[in-house]
Amino acid sequence: MSDIITERSGNILRIQLNRPSRKNAMTLAMYNTMADLLNDAAKGDQIRVVLWHGAGDSFSAGNDIQDFLKNPPGTGESPQARLIEALINFDKPIVAAVQGAAIGGGTTMLTHCDFVFAGEGAKFQMPFVNLALVPEFGSSYSVPARIGYLRAAELILLGLPFDAKRAAELGFVTQVVSDQELLETATQTARDLAKKPPAALRACKRLMKSSTRGQLEQAAKLENEEFSTRVRSAEAKEAFTAFIEKRKPNFDAVSEPKAHAA
Repeated sequence: MSDIITERSGNILRIQLNRPSRKNAMTLAMYNTMADLLNDAAKGDQIRVVLWHGAGDSFSAGNDIQDFLKNPPGTGESPQARLIEALINFDKPIVAAVQGAAIGGGTTMLTHCDFVFAGEGAKFQMPFVNLALVPEFGSSYSVPARIGYLRAAELILLGLPFDAKRAAELGFVTQVVSDQELLETATQTARDLAKKPPAALRACKRLMKSSTRGQLEQAAKLENEEFSTRVRSAEAKEAFTAFIEKRKPNFDAVSEPKAHAA
């Protein structure tokens, strides 16, 4: 069965991440598929709204670690970079329904959605620093811009988890609803949006995003460059080895090469 399932309902494209046994962790192929789906949906008026959710008990646990370690992103175009670009330039509404875990990219991808409905049991986290990495999907810009630097520092520098209630207080989600009503609430919002005049709807989103699109693109570029360096670092090697071995990392024993003076 496909790792991503799609369904057309009128002018709504439903995208379901479909790896429930792996908490819908994203592989390189899934990033490419998502980018292709959004780029195709951006054309014409056949699709007016995207409805995005996960199968099983999670939205997405972020990167699939095994797949990620086999193919770490470089500084050039990568599947992740393709999806980031597609999300930044997508000028139609994206409605997300978040159940269970939204970890790492599972949280940062949501910053590009226009409506985010969270089930009461949803759990969010951006634990990049715990893996000796940096944020992605332009979140080093979008998160401080949305919630303020000090609150962003709690979530990014400490990598603290936060629940649906806290996500709503911070402005990460549109509304918290019961887990049972989650998908129907998001679907009804998508239906309401699909009834709006499509050109005007796109223009409204485009105007609201116009002042931040350049900053997001620059942040994503810088993140990609730093990420490609961090993922190959001694710190990251220790972090990922500890993760796989199910132990706490020991960064005190890690020595990074010192930069040479010019």
